Amino acid sequence: MHERAGRPARAEDLIDVDALLAAYAERVPDPAIPEQRVVFGTSGHRGSSLDASFTESHIVAISAAIAEHRAAQGISGPLFIGADPHPLSAPAERTAREVLLAAGVHLVAAAGAGDEAFVPTPALSHAILGHNRGRAADDPGRADGIVVTPSHNPPGDGGFKYNPPHGGPAGTETTDRIAARANELLERGVAGIPRVAASGDDEHPLGRYDFLGEYVESLGDVIDVAAIRRSGLRFAAHPLGGASAAYWSAIRDRFGLDLTVLGPGIDPRWGFMHLDWDGRIRMDPSSASVMSTVEAARGLYPIVTGNDADADRHGIVTADAGLMNPNHFLAVAIDYLLAHRPDWPETAGIGKTLVSSALIDRVVAAHGRSLLEVPVGFKWFVPGLADGGLVFGGEESAGASFQRFDGTAWSTDKDGILLALLAAEIQAVTGQSPSERYRELVARFGEPAYARVDAPADREQKARLAALAPEDVADTELAGDPVTGILTRAPGNDAAIGGLKVQTEHAWFAARPSGTEDVMKIYAESFRGPEHLAEVQAAARALVARVLGA
Repeated sequence: MHERAGRPARAEDLIDVDALLAAYAERVPDPAIPEQRVVFGTSGHRGSSLDASFTESHIVAISAAIAEHRAAQGISGPLFIGADPHPLSAPAERTAREVLLAAGVHLVAAAGAGDEAFVPTPALSHAILGHNRGRAADDPGRADGIVVTPSHNPPGDGGFKYNPPHGGPAGTETTDRIAARANELLERGVAGIPRVAASGDDEHPLGRYDFLGEYVESLGDVIDVAAIRRSGLRFAAHPLGGASAAYWSAIRDRFGLDLTVLGPGIDPRWGFMHLDWDGRIRMDPSSASVMSTVEAARGLYPIVTGNDADADRHGIVTADAGLMNPNHFLAVAIDYLLAHRPDWPETAGIGKTLVSSALIDRVVAAHGRSLLEVPVGFKWFVPGLADGGLVFGGEESAGASFQRFDGTAWSTDKDGILLALLAAEIQAVTGQSPSERYRELVARFGEPAYARVDAPADREQKARLAALAPEDVADTELAGDPVTGILTRAPGNDAAIGGLKVQTEHAWFAARPSGTEDVMKIYAESFRGPEHLAEVQAAARALVARVLGA
């Protein structure tokens, strides 16, 4: 933990926007350097112009690869495109428009000006689903989309994510194909790839779409906004300088809510933020250090919410307990929704990542629902949310979405605005804060102690960890309890988890290699308290070290 974690940013913490933009335009990546190639993680390609990992050349190559992919898939409908307020997002969106328009793509960008022109990830997913509703899977008029955002990453980062016609994050097969083609183009040089004016022309017109209006106007289909209004609940939302700023004001005005929108609005350097655990500016609403930014408002409102830069994550602060652990709120949200959405299909299940709390398992079982446990990454929930097989999908990093009142898809990508509004609905309908509801859950099901820590791991060790098989683990005991399960594939869909999960009756741990750093992430949980959790963590580190031969 950095000595200034949770403290306000200083001048020396802020990025040089001019230098960042200059590097975006001037630096040319070397595809022979792995860190400068196009790499799609769980949420697209990310990097910084300062180290030549996110430059104009990258966006030209990726955009051209996406245009080719669309053609190969027979997609000729609109491609919705939007961006968040990160400084690199605007030039990257402009570059993408130039390439895609020249390629003959029917490109549709945000209508409006100022803050209204920023597009949260869930609003883009919502737009894709709206256009594609009722269309066949092979309809050439299907829409897809691009959101230009590094999500909660620091102000100096850029990000670029492709959402296919299902509206959610692209699967690995698709992103691998796009990345491979983009890297081929980088190696050849992108100077010859055609481009036209980003605003379009007579031959290459740019369409416009009211992302904000369409999203806000539909919220009554998924949230009981009338109950929030009737209750007179006073609550606050802090966009944390992100794309949801104009959305929260519009939600307040459209539905007549007693809602205060906090913060100074858009600041490309995020100078108003409090520093994250490592002393960096980061817009992660699930981080207690980051959410110190809203601490002054905690005592003024029963609920204060936060969103990251593209509003796909949520943070829930209650007056009685402070920032809720994301796992705790997911359990509360699932419990509430299953009791207050009577028209949801009884056969539809609940999705969770295998590193989310086992409290969710107990809540889902108590409601008689099936549980789909998948690897890390929201993309695994997309098929179920799209076809109605799931009514909720949530991951441990404060990302979730759920269905409309009628059980049909709202968003197949994470929706932090939606989950923040759900916290207000829970308070309005039950008269209890989400943290009070959580205390009732643990009184019934037991209280878990949960933590994630990082441990050093070089590239070779990370590769071995990702390739483990259950038979590689000979241990029969973990922190004093018999081992009941050893997993290297997710039980919900048999997909490789890229690591290891070991379970007992009262605890579990999971170890996964980081995709960007020389560390492995070790998640652990115990229903026997914090001391036993520490034993589980120590046993996990020792077990992994033995298996990897470290």
